[in-house]
Amino acid sequence: MSKKLYLITYGCQMNEYDSSKMADVLAKSHGYERTQNPDEADLLLLNTCSVREKAQEKVFSELGRWKDWKKADPARLIGVGGCVASQEGQAIAARQPLVDIVFGPQTLHRLPELLETTRALRKPAVDVSFPEIEKFDRLPEPRAEGVTAFVSIMEGCSKYCTFCVVPYTRGEEVSRPLDDVLLECAQLAGQGVRELTLLGQNVNAYRGRMGDTADLCDLALLIRYVAQIPGIERIRYTTSHPAEFTDSLIEAYAEEPKLASYLHLPVQSGSDRILGMMKRGYTRAQYIDKIRRIRQARPGLSLSSDFIVGFPTESEDDFMRTMDLIAECGFDCAFSFNYSPRPGTPAANLRDTVPLEEKSRRLHILQQRIQQLDDAFKQALVGSTQRVLVEKVSKRGRGQIAGRISHNRMVNFDGPESLIGRFVDVELTEMQPNSFRGRLVAEAVAA
Repeated sequence: MSKKLYLITYGCQMNEYDSSKMADVLAKSHGYERTQNPDEADLLLLNTCSVREKAQEKVFSELGRWKDWKKADPARLIGVGGCVASQEGQAIAARQPLVDIVFGPQTLHRLPELLETTRALRKPAVDVSFPEIEKFDRLPEPRAEGVTAFVSIMEGCSKYCTFCVVPYTRGEEVSRPLDDVLLECAQLAGQGVRELTLLGQNVNAYRGRMGDTADLCDLALLIRYVAQIPGIERIRYTTSHPAEFTDSLIEAYAEEPKLASYLHLPVQSGSDRILGMMKRGYTRAQYIDKIRRIRQARPGLSLSSDFIVGFPTESEDDFMRTMDLIAECGFDCAFSFNYSPRPGTPAANLRDTVPLEEKSRRLHILQQRIQQLDDAFKQALVGSTQRVLVEKVSKRGRGQIAGRISHNRMVNFDGPESLIGRFVDVELTEMQPNSFRGRLVAEAVAA
């Protein structure tokens, strides 16, 4: 009987990608199969994220719920990976004795060795080092799980924004060689993948070595290469940094039709004073100029961003500068949060001067405005015909299928399951809170 793996993932798309690789590594080395039932699991893994507030406490709270599973079967192993593991290291096992394995984002490929170590020594095995590109060299060949897939092209971040833990938990920026990335993309295309999302903590800082030369490939050039792979019809990427948003990347929006009409470009604040305190590396005017040029290159683009509300010393004027920026740039989607200090970051040493009630008030105002812009953007698309990659049977059932348009919105519409994996033209007939309803344009089904 095969061994069972129960895996919980917190956080972003990078963590989702890492979790899929953990499962692949363990399937190859020890024959583990994933299960949704923790009671039948031989190994329980928690892949953590330290971006949100009180991330460590949430991890230990989850582990507390796992005590009964360990008690029921002392041979069952429990592991903690991801950014909280990288940040806390040995302290996790010291604080919670039921933990057998602690590993960081850069050492998930060493899970088989860590399993053997903890079994042999009967004590926790910990590896939160940063071995750079070794991780990708030792991962199994990619395995498609649908018609869309993630491909990690780089790791880490070297920007050291004052509020962010990523450089401390994932290390400095390291790019994968161009040939390795293209091989993985081609392998996924060969398995039926039609849309790829290129991943990195600071993805547009990608500088991959080109063959045996000293030349480096940037993200814009990589997108052009990926677009030439047979079978790949749409390309996305996340998450980008405004300071690394180059002219060549803007040109890609004008010249490469396979690049999706969606951009997530975190700005965090519209105040130059706050941007300086955050050490973001750009000004309000520079950000607005980039957005203006991107919109010229790709009219109708869907624009998303990140905002931190209530950063230390943020005044009402600083906040209104952010609201003015939202109006000027016309974001139709955003991830926004109240500021909370992350242990070990420079901003954690600043006095948190904005009361929680005031942060919450500002956040509510900001989110309401983004929702208004989102509704207006979606309403403007109603009646248009959009190219949809059919991904799955709709959760609504009733003979409906679902897919995503270039602008990163889901559409549910009547159609046969045989269309899954194909691009079809769909007229958007109705706006929903988080999606659209549509009508298949039968004469425009694409292979």
